Amino acid sequence: MSTDAPWHSLPVDDALKHFHSRQSGLSPEEAARALQEYGPNTLPSAKPRSLLRRFLHQFNSVLIYVLLGCAGITLMLGHLTDSLVILAAVIANALIGIVQEGRAENAMASISKILSPQATVLRDARRLSTEGRYVVPGDIVVLEAGERVPADLRLLRANSLFIQEAILTGESVAVEKQTSPVPENVAIAERSCMAYSGTMVTMGEGLGVVIATGTQSEIGRISGLLSGIEELQTPLLLKMSIFARWLTALILILGALLFAYGYAVLHQDPQLLFMSIVGLSVAAIPEGLPAVLTITLAIGVQAMAKRNAIVRRLPSIETLGSVSVICTDKTGTLTFNEMSVTNICLTTGEFRVEGEGYEPSGRILRSDDASPIEATSADLHLFRLARAAELCNDAMLHQDDGHWKVEGDPMEGALLAMSRKISPNKEAPRDRVALLPFDASYRYMATLTRTGPQSSDASEQTLITIKGAPERILAMCTQELGSDGTPEPLNERQWHQRAEALANAGQRVLALAEKHASPNQTSLSSTDLEQGLVLIGLVGLMDPPRPEAIEAVADCRSAGIQVKMVTGDHAGTAAAISRQIGLEKPGNILTGADIDVMTDAELRDCAMETDVFARTNPEHKLRLVAALQTLGMTVAMTGDGVNDAPALKRADAGIAMGLKGSEAAREAADLVLADDNFRSIADAVREGRTVYDNIVKVIGWTLPTSTGEAMIVAAAILFGLTLPITAAQILWINLITASTLGMALAFEPSELGTMSRPPRKRSQPLLTGELVWHIALVSALFMAAVFGMFVYIQDQGHSVEYARTITVNTLVFLEIFQLLFVRTMHVSRFSLSAWLGTRPVWIAIAMVVLGQLAMTYLPALQLVFETRPLAAKDMALIIALGFVLYVILEIEKRMRMALTGAPTTDKA
Repeated sequence: MSTDAPWHSLPVDDALKHFHSRQSGLSPEEAARALQEYGPNTLPSAKPRSLLRRFLHQFNSVLIYVLLGCAGITLMLGHLTDSLVILAAVIANALIGIVQEGRAENAMASISKILSPQATVLRDARRLSTEGRYVVPGDIVVLEAGERVPADLRLLRANSLFIQEAILTGESVAVEKQTSPVPENVAIAERSCMAYSGTMVTMGEGLGVVIATGTQSEIGRISGLLSGIEELQTPLLLKMSIFARWLTALILILGALLFAYGYAVLHQDPQLLFMSIVGLSVAAIPEGLPAVLTITLAIGVQAMAKRNAIVRRLPSIETLGSVSVICTDKTGTLTFNEMSVTNICLTTGEFRVEGEGYEPSGRILRSDDASPIEATSADLHLFRLARAAELCNDAMLHQDDGHWKVEGDPMEGALLAMSRKISPNKEAPRDRVALLPFDASYRYMATLTRTGPQSSDASEQTLITIKGAPERILAMCTQELGSDGTPEPLNERQWHQRAEALANAGQRVLALAEKHASPNQTSLSSTDLEQGLVLIGLVGLMDPPRPEAIEAVADCRSAGIQVKMVTGDHAGTAAAISRQIGLEKPGNILTGADIDVMTDAELRDCAMETDVFARTNPEHKLRLVAALQTLGMTVAMTGDGVNDAPALKRADAGIAMGLKGSEAAREAADLVLADDNFRSIADAVREGRTVYDNIVKVIGWTLPTSTGEAMIVAAAILFGLTLPITAAQILWINLITASTLGMALAFEPSELGTMSRPPRKRSQPLLTGELVWHIALVSALFMAAVFGMFVYIQDQGHSVEYARTITVNTLVFLEIFQLLFVRTMHVSRFSLSAWLGTRPVWIAIAMVVLGQLAMTYLPALQLVFETRPLAAKDMALIIALGFVLYVILEIEKRMRMALTGAPTTDKA
């Protein structure tokens, strides 16, 4: 038999016939044949690349080719030490890349860990425990509380069966299961006749026929999505790749033209001309830039780690700084993934319940005046509600490493926490006599309990307590607890309205009632509940938003970052949470069913105007991320479940929850939050923006330096002049300044206003018009200063070696003052504290000055670099020239800001 309809829309007998099975299960021989036909119930793991291949792959970059070429040039010049330094930077980058490789393979491997290691099946009507890998389509699987579902099942039997499906759907509450078919086009979360591989049975028991295993299961399909996603190159890597290609082409073309001009027009010696071209190449290539950029990113990693954001891939730090939209999961990300009672409705009024998770402490507030209720003065109705919640309950609360956890049903745990908030020191002695467990057919749970005396009761009582769906409990009650504590006729219409109001607010509603029983009663049946039930009240439960998430969303919005909730939960629940956390358009909701009928173009049109996406599956999340990226947005995706892993990998910045997140989500992500705190995302964005600002400063300092050096050599070749600086001296400058001055900029703190400016556009080039102008201006000033000093010193009768020593020191001190300017190039007002800088800046300057003094005055270094000791007045002239450069640049900055009205940020 074959069918094109999904199994959840067909009778279960069709599944049995299709797989030639029966309710007593397959025979061992049939199971063996099925295992051979369908294969083991496992997910394929990616074949890892060899260490050598992964190492060599790290060198497949134009920028690395430039560095290797630079190392070769320095080796040709006989500077082995310089070549080794450059090669060390290349190898360090390669080693870092190796550590970060293989994330997709690890993500798929972590998904396979979710599959059940053991399963209970029926084979010829006999229960058999087997490894999950040997479960085959057609097997009849026995489901019991506490077990993980081993494969995708079409349910044959469901007795009070509840399954936690958060890893697939994002719903924090276990889903009630049944056996009847459901419509064909419903979302996974609404396929109540199905049980999916990797989910957890929280209550009840059932049977199901296996309809999919391994890669054919729902979790296997997600694994396939994950493996088929091509990771996007980060904006930084993309821009650096483009820059490296253009820089390489420019150096080669310029060198060839100058060589041709010098040889054909100026008739210079080819060997000397070639060495001059080599000097030009050495000057033009900023060999220290990649190493400094890597260190800048590494410092960002440390800063983020202090804010509980663990970076798994260095370039993702910079990506965070350009994020323009965050698509966030709801359950466990914006919320606690822990049910809590948030509202209470009694005859005497309505109350709000405070507190976090299952911790049994928090205030009870009157909704009308927000005044707290003290335990000693709480009215009888609250105590009766607390007693009913405690007695009609099978959950247990306990502390684990300071965190309160529940054993049993999450909603019962929330009721238990509420009871102890109301009555923390008045837990009644309880002796349960009988129990009616929850059943989907009658939708309530009831207990018969003998209780000891409380402050409100004079003697021992035998009580029937009941909780369940409001419509069911209200239909069974004839009375309600009156304002004076005595029963009075039930106002059923009013209670239905109150229950509907709670449900419309995205809460799950339970009703609690009680009835006094005979002291001699020892059993409990549904007939005992037909008369005399007195309604105590209603409770509204929800997975509440984290307070810090509300603050973080506000911070993101002030930074111009859109926040969109993408969840598998109900639209009503998602809308309620979105209003509480402060999304911009909480009323605009799209469901997965809506997305299914949309074209990609229609989804792009709706994506920017919608902030809540409910009942979504992994494909919907992938399409949404892709749609936003098509619109030019830099997308961050947060999540914690297996269902989030494909979108985490596809996003520009995938952010996984570290505490409650699945291993699959963590392996697919670029960043992992160690505290599962949405607040950490806003902090990570701040650090990302700071890192990018510092990268721009590094480039703004490095490129004018290398360009200025190259222009000096090019001008000398072009006009047939004596080189004012040798290739060896250029290498010295690049070596000593890049590893000190350039690196100091990596430690720059965040600027004021970092989180109040809009995110930069994805298309914004690394070299903006302002930065290009700065490079051109500084390069021209460098060239003018060096040639001016070189000619002036020679006119004073000094040797070429003395004049070159002057130019080497001039270049270094110009770079020092250029560094001081770059630190404040976006500061609108002069600030002494900003100009004085940070400790790393002055440590770097001190190291460079000491290095220059050694090069200038130590005989050994004079021999290597052909330098001469300088007179004190000449050193003073060099320092004065550097200060003049700073003043010129500062005046130009003020004029430019005044003319363009450019926004600025001041440092503290």
